[in-house]
Amino acid sequence: MGGISKTTLANEVYNDACIRSHFDVCAWATLSQQHNVKEILLSLLRSTKGDTFDMNNEAELANMLQKSLKGKRYLIVLDDMWKSEAWDAVRLCFPSENKGSGILLTTRNTDVALDAGTKNLSLQMDLMGLDESWNLFKSVAFANEALSSEFETIGKQIADECHGLPLTIAVVAGLLKSKRAIENWKSVEEDVKSFVSNDPDERCSRVVGLSYNHLTSDLKACLLHFGIFPEASEIPVKNLMRSWMAEGFLKLENDLEGEAEKCLQELVNRCLVLVCKKSLDGTKIRSCKVHDLIYVLCLREIQRGNVFIMNDIVLYVADPECLDLRMHKMQPFKRVPGDLIDNPYFGLYRDLLTPVHRQLRDHDNNDILKQTCSIFSFHLNDSCFILKSELIHFKLLKVLVLRHRDIDNFPLQILSLIWLRYLSLVVHGHLLIPPEICRLWNLQTLVVKEYNPSFVTCPVQIWELVQLRHLKLPRFYLPNRPSNVKKLEISGDEDDYESFWESGLVNNLVHLHQLETLSLTGTYILWPRTLPASTPSAKSFPATLKKLNLTSTYLSWSYLDIIAELPNLEVLKLMGFACCGEGEEWHPIVMGFNRLKILLIERSFLKYWKATDDNFPVLERLVLINCKCLKEIPIEFAEIHSLLLHEFARTTRPRKQPLGCSYLPST
Repeated sequence: MGGISKTTLANEVYNDACIRSHFDVCAWATLSQQHNVKEILLSLLRSTKGDTFDMNNEAELANMLQKSLKGKRYLIVLDDMWKSEAWDAVRLCFPSENKGSGILLTTRNTDVALDAGTKNLSLQMDLMGLDESWNLFKSVAFANEALSSEFETIGKQIADECHGLPLTIAVVAGLLKSKRAIENWKSVEEDVKSFVSNDPDERCSRVVGLSYNHLTSDLKACLLHFGIFPEASEIPVKNLMRSWMAEGFLKLENDLEGEAEKCLQELVNRCLVLVCKKSLDGTKIRSCKVHDLIYVLCLREIQRGNVFIMNDIVLYVADPECLDLRMHKMQPFKRVPGDLIDNPYFGLYRDLLTPVHRQLRDHDNNDILKQTCSIFSFHLNDSCFILKSELIHFKLLKVLVLRHRDIDNFPLQILSLIWLRYLSLVVHGHLLIPPEICRLWNLQTLVVKEYNPSFVTCPVQIWELVQLRHLKLPRFYLPNRPSNVKKLEISGDEDDYESFWESGLVNNLVHLHQLETLSLTGTYILWPRTLPASTPSAKSFPATLKKLNLTSTYLSWSYLDIIAELPNLEVLKLMGFACCGEGEEWHPIVMGFNRLKILLIERSFLKYWKATDDNFPVLERLVLINCKCLKEIPIEFAEIHSLLLHEFARTTRPRKQPLGCSYLPST
């Protein structure tokens, strides 16, 4: 049965700090109906090794996974397994060494559970009772708000009509969360009562449809956009929101990022979108997905073509030597079988058309090309870029996402797509972006990812793209500097470590007069060969800076005295040994961090932390993760009246804590 909270329970177990501390390795993979063995292995490897893997050989991936688990006590979660074949394909990867390892499997198919050998170790999830149903409904619909007895009476009746299925209860409660007219509640109650069915999945689907029908047009478009991605995909929020912006789904043109965040939060509040990952301080959603019952709704509504029309261009190369293929005619989208996805010569483009061009569906294929507004590619890592010559026909294209690995020259056909707003490429080798890039005057987002170590050279004309909001490049040469940057991320690896500081790059940041967010990241190097001989002064940072993220920068703790002087800094995140050395002691300067509201320290050898009454006067949130050497937290924190929340995750309980603050074993 779907929506009975199998994943929720598994997630509670997986993220419990006490349970995780029992294992050396924890890994999670979400499956789908069309299970892709390679994707399962990659998901588990990313959890166990934390790297990006581009291998195509399934056997190599399986062997690497087995080696990464050998000799360790591991916890593996395989979520939403539909078929026994999926278990058979991966079970040999898990060493059986009697070390107390565990595999947690969720499925709605009893036969799958039996085939996995869990007969005496299985938990059959029950539907909620009346009290549990009401408590869940109340927590979503009311939160901490006190409503009249009339709302409570109707709410209990609605919760009862959900027949104990958690997803149904959560979705209908999410629908009513923003409605405070009793007439609306009565109307929803009548609708839910009319959903007569003995099939819980069918009842849930109808409730999900009811919630969808109450969405505004922009929220409908944003939700249906999840149907573009393969089932069970965990989607990075940045990519999702930038795609929404480019598609034109959002209403407020003057604050697209803010509007996108509000739309996503609204869908989360309505329990239509699931949060997968949050930022370490818990303030931002990093990735998300939808439940498979909601994914089915997205596909069903897309088929109706009222918001946009989705077609597939499926490319299947039977002979790897045969590269000169013509593009297949567009066809209505369909779920692609897992065995076809696993074929290394398979490729899939997903194409969106606006509903005004619906009549073109059955007409000439070239006409459809001209009316296409978006193209997303999936499973194209090894497929040849055979759509390249066709790009010039997509005259109204706004979004182009290509995942080919054979792109070593900038496709000049893209330069004719003057309406393009979002462009994402994967390259290898040296990519030279031509000066004619300035023709793409609507471009908002340009993302270039590297397959092999790559270098990108940008022309000075790139700054003529007046709509450009997001620019992400691997190793690159960027002429001049933009003066209106608000958010900047700079990262390097071990080879770049010394040159990063010697280049004077950081000292030039002061010229970015609108910079508000800065992230400096280096590759994880536990003990760097040498620490930087000199560090920037406080004047290196613009006074406008509000948020600073440092990861693996290996600065001395005394360097934070410089950062403490930044007049507008509100958020400071020190991650992955951002600071080290000097006996691992931190003595903040007096009257420092006057506006700091959030302080996060993650993975640190910090032992002694001394503070005065004048440090962190307006701090609201303190987060410590993996700070196992820290002896105690400064008692002066008890005097910070603005401090609302402490979170200590995977951190030894400090001997001294600020008064009134509790130890939270969260993750």
